[in-house]
Amino acid sequence: MIARKFRPVVFAFFMAFLMSGLVSFVVTMLNIGFVAHLLSIWLRAWGPAFIVAFPSVIVVVPIVRKLTEVVLEDGPADS
Repeated sequence: MIARKFRPVVFAFFMAFLMSGLVSFVVTMLNIGFVAHLLSIWLRAWGPAFIVAFPSVIVVVPIVRKLTEVVLEDGPADS
């Protein structure tokens, strides 16, 4: 198992992995449709997407957390 101190990096890895995979698949499908070599074309697109997404998530997550706190009002949590 991975130590808890690496939580932000592990979170960023999984978020980038899943989101880049999903988005690159959707964009690939929209651009070329369902073709014979769709899987290999998508996987070639997914690699560079992940390489961009991973450091992006590491940088963006703290900003998004702060922005979220700005737009949420203080008070008891809604249930």
